[in-house]
Amino acid sequence: MKELDLLKKDWQKNDTFEQVSEVDIYKMLHTKSSSIVKWILIVSILEFVVLNGVSLLLNDPKYDAFMRLHPFLNFLEKFNYAVIIVFIYLFYRNFKSISVLNSSKTLIKHILKTRKIVTYYIYWNIFIGGITVALSGIESFNEGYNSSSRQLENNGNTGLEANCITIIVVALLIMGGIWLFYKLLYGRFLSKLKENYIELKKIDL
Repeated sequence: MKELDLLKKDWQKNDTFEQVSEVDIYKMLHTKSSSIVKWILIVSILEFVVLNGVSLLLNDPKYDAFMRLHPFLNFLEKFNYAVIIVFIYLFYRNFKSISVLNSSKTLIKHILKTRKIVTYYIYWNIFIGGITVALSGIESFNEGYNSSSRQLENNGNTGLEANCITIIVVALLIMGGIWLFYKLLYGRFLSKLKENYIELKKIDL
């Protein structure tokens, strides 16, 4: 009987130790996840400020004149600013939410949500970058086409086809460059969040 009682006591001790360990693991993962989301917020703000700051410092009168002549591109640029600010707000709101969680299931939910928002943010920048380059190329080509239509008529459709291919290739290269930039910038954060998600799935608080 005494041996059975001792085994029960040992089992209870081990069970308690396991529970305490799981709590500690959750706290650690919670802290790490909160820190990652905070850094995503900081990096997105710095990215917005630095890129736009450089754009203002390298202000080109020709670019400004081109944008004034093409209101849609000007609108697209301003709309992009608004969308990025919305994403930054979502990062901020997610950071505030994840900082006060006390449930592993809720933390898992917010980790997945954060990864999804960052992925959408990257896709948006790739899309807007490609569209802006393509539309700018088309508008520039149209202006060049109108100013040298006689020369194009003599050359047939070769000039038109060459310009269309050039616009597509440049747009794809820009989109690939943007993807690589954001992969390097946010890829590590997403990987760390994925690791935390996997670890959280192993515990059940």
